Amino acid sequence: MDTTGRSAAEHPDEAVPRRRWILTGQLGPAFDDGGPILLIESKSTFTKRPMHRAKAHLFLSAIRHRAAELGDRAEFHQVDRYEEVVEVGADLEVIDPPSWTARRFVRERGLRVLPSRGFVTSEPDFAAWASTRDGKRLLLEDFYRTVRERTGILMRGDQPEGGRWNYDHDNRNPPPKGAARLGLPEPLWPEEDDIDAEVREDLDRWQRDGLVQLVGDDGPRRFAATAAEAEAALADFIETRLGDFGPFEDAMLGGDWTMAHSLLSAPLNLGLLDPRDAVETVVAEHHAGRAPLSSVEGFTRQIIGWRDYVWHLYWHLGEPYRTSHNALAAHEPLPRQFRELDAAAIQSNCLRETIDGMRRHGWAHHIQRLMVLGNWALQHGYDPVALNDWFIDMFVDGTPWVMPANVIGMSQHADGGIVATKPYASGGAYIDKMSDYCGGCVFNPRVRLGEDACPFTAGYWAFLDRVEPRIRHNTRMAQPLAGMRRLSDLGAVIDQERTREQW
Repeated sequence: MDTTGRSAAEHPDEAVPRRRWILTGQLGPAFDDGGPILLIESKSTFTKRPMHRAKAHLFLSAIRHRAAELGDRAEFHQVDRYEEVVEVGADLEVIDPPSWTARRFVRERGLRVLPSRGFVTSEPDFAAWASTRDGKRLLLEDFYRTVRERTGILMRGDQPEGGRWNYDHDNRNPPPKGAARLGLPEPLWPEEDDIDAEVREDLDRWQRDGLVQLVGDDGPRRFAATAAEAEAALADFIETRLGDFGPFEDAMLGGDWTMAHSLLSAPLNLGLLDPRDAVETVVAEHHAGRAPLSSVEGFTRQIIGWRDYVWHLYWHLGEPYRTSHNALAAHEPLPRQFRELDAAAIQSNCLRETIDGMRRHGWAHHIQRLMVLGNWALQHGYDPVALNDWFIDMFVDGTPWVMPANVIGMSQHADGGIVATKPYASGGAYIDKMSDYCGGCVFNPRVRLGEDACPFTAGYWAFLDRVEPRIRHNTRMAQPLAGMRRLSDLGAVIDQERTREQW
């Protein structure tokens, strides 16, 4: 039985290879079983909302490179809308698409739907695991351990490699004191070709004609657009940055936008890399004595833990999850500085550096996303749906499935605790500890009142006061709320933040 509910008997032409429609998130070898391929470049994908130019370039480059690789085996269409090619009852098969909208589209047209791919665990695997929880929360840590046990990755029999399930404690080092960079070699950047030049010309024309709204710089392409480029990027990460990835996984430096990160999230989400193969390649480095366990486990956790987890939560929580939660009553519109990635007028050094890095690259690493961008948005009460869409549109690795659990759930606590047990809010002290941002800033992370009061530090207490009625029963927030109530200058801090010019 396939996922459309039709039996093999209902497919009398099964011996005849069907054309397989490959979508943008399915561009790697794992989605190609050797038959005829349909590729569709739909301009409407890029016209719905403003999009970072680096993301639009990467997506167009990836699908056009795939068409070129497949040659005569591919039927490639460049159209305004998918409906121009995909008709109801079309003799097509498709691997289950990676969004609710796309899944509805293919089912409405009666296409043959194959089970999804591109993750370490299947949707039935997750459903079976979730059914055993007996009403308990679906915690990442429990899921991650189950995947490790099922796959044998980083396991010694029934015990975790090294005797510990995670090395988070070892992977929270601040950057080296006085360092402007980690001192690692530049990542291996892909070389642009004629396809990239054509993409650039098309985007220039579309923008000139008012067909698309592009945000951010037209820089050289920094992320893999082919499977070969993705494999080369993985090999380069292993050779030059894996050893430092774990210890400095959460660290930030204004002069080092890549730090020791792999830069593999975009090619993974395009389907160019098989996640299990990537993890097993990294794990083999530890077994060969060439990589520390803390770094290897941190990478493994990100891929077979968090990445699989948010994919499954996207389907498990349902399509309404993205728009039906606003537990902290956050309704403020996104400011122009976010929407236009305009860092020039931002005074807070950490936020300015992060927004400016996004403008240049369409990317920021996970701590910048959570503890700078997300923390700022949380404290200022930005509308979580608008913020979720912004993250999808402004990041090269942004997809409809990856952001809801990350933004609606973990970052903004809009779901009231379904994904994360407490709001991820903090004052400037955390940013000061984990970065060099505060040293050159006009604000002082230790000050909450006055001209040099840090917007994150003062904003933290103003945020707690604003949402206190909604979080007072959260046991994990009892200590911060008690601390807030002891502040003798709380009223003055709240008044200051109410009238402060944000930028």
